[in-house]
Amino acid sequence: MERSQERNGGEGVAGREPGGEGLRLRREIGLWSAVSLMAGCMIGSGVFMSPQGVLVYMGSPGASLVVWAGCGLLAMMGALCYAELSALVPKSGGEYAYILQIFGSLPAFLVIYTFVLLVRPAAIAAVSLSFAEYAVTPFYPGCSLMPQAVLKGVAASCILLLMLVNCWSSRLATMLVNVCAVAKVFSLLVIVVGGAVVLGQGRGHTETFLLAFHNTTQQAGRIGMAFYQGMWSFDGWNNVNYVVEELKNPKQNLVWAVMIAIPLVTSLYLLVNISYLLVLSPNEILSSDAMAVSWGLLLEFLPLTLCCPRNQVLGAWAWLVPLAVVLSTFGSANGMFFGGSRVCYVAAREGHMPQLLSMVHVHRLTPTPALMFTTAVALVLVIPGSFSTIVNFLSFLGWITYGTTIGCLLYLRIKKKNLPRPYKVPTIIPVIMLLASLYLVLAPIIDHPQIEFLYIFLFLLSGIPVYFLFVYFQCQPRCLQMATLYLQLLLEVAPTTKNVD
Repeated sequence: MERSQERNGGEGVAGREPGGEGLRLRREIGLWSAVSLMAGCMIGSGVFMSPQGVLVYMGSPGASLVVWAGCGLLAMMGALCYAELSALVPKSGGEYAYILQIFGSLPAFLVIYTFVLLVRPAAIAAVSLSFAEYAVTPFYPGCSLMPQAVLKGVAASCILLLMLVNCWSSRLATMLVNVCAVAKVFSLLVIVVGGAVVLGQGRGHTETFLLAFHNTTQQAGRIGMAFYQGMWSFDGWNNVNYVVEELKNPKQNLVWAVMIAIPLVTSLYLLVNISYLLVLSPNEILSSDAMAVSWGLLLEFLPLTLCCPRNQVLGAWAWLVPLAVVLSTFGSANGMFFGGSRVCYVAAREGHMPQLLSMVHVHRLTPTPALMFTTAVALVLVIPGSFSTIVNFLSFLGWITYGTTIGCLLYLRIKKKNLPRPYKVPTIIPVIMLLASLYLVLAPIIDHPQIEFLYIFLFLLSGIPVYFLFVYFQCQPRCLQMATLYLQLLLEVAPTTKNVD
């Protein structure tokens, strides 16, 4: 490895800083690209599939809308807390970087251990499977059970295509994020306008709102599970923190991106759910596996049942709804790739992952090894995975991490009051977020215990011996060092330095 670094040190490759400091990732993400990345990651498959889960756990349409608003509020408060942490710890990596800086190496390693090996690849796999389901559906009309080999193949193709895009150019990846974000917002506006037209014509299920809170659950565990389902649709509110070293003017643009993206997405989600409830009855929502497609189909045929002209609202454009889901899931998976690979890259740079993953391509300046590693794990998880089996448990792990990260902010407020803070949130906000995290972690375990929660804890604890063996005692087999050297030469990658303002 040292010989390889010496060889790269004299070549003057593109992107090398003056003075031989090494390669750096380019700052190519402006304000609107940050807004698109945040909104594009949040608007994925969740808003088209999670409304059913929220309604199942809450029991009433009114309570489910309250949960959606509450999820938006939690995402907003969490993102504002993360913006302050980003100003204090201006590194890519999000939660991992903050926990490493404040709580130390072992807690940070456990975060990255679960994130790299489970959380982010599983999320990419789930969204890619959702993409595959909607992309394949038009080719199997009337077929309720799609061939699994076809679904897995399309999902794997989606993952490989996104890996190629992200390896080729960070700018191309951000352009794809921007295009998909615009398309997704437009598709949600179509659903909102469709619901408004139905309401204006007096054809909607307005009776749903007369008994909006009937049968609302009082069980703390079910409320927690409802928030798990809702927060899945907001997953991505922290994605810009993963790439802050590639963000232009991060101390201002990160806060502005939060203030623009999250209220926009929350408003759209509330209006979309109201549109669902106007077009579909609660029973129809509970029996649907793909909310937006059911909405589009029923909206197409609803005029017939009420002696109105056929296709009055969407008509021949009803195909826009499944296309919107395909665009949303593809864009969301791309955003997860873009942010998730950067966390893997930062962890390797800090010595918590193999050194190869901390390198970037000497010409394209993209974290190619980290992208390829994330792709490999996601492809493995596609084989046995399904969308519906991972949402609750990924959310459970996520809230453990969020709570720990918010604890970092409160620790700094108490122990290091005099640190210069270009941006500061009121203390009540991180306190509320910490309490919400504790509730969302403990309530489902106490009220609705499942064996899978134990498996997650065991997986988390398995990271402790791994940490001591490979990080603390630095056991590095010579074969791994040789593999790193040869792969570095094969992939044309080199070590990097940090972008810090």
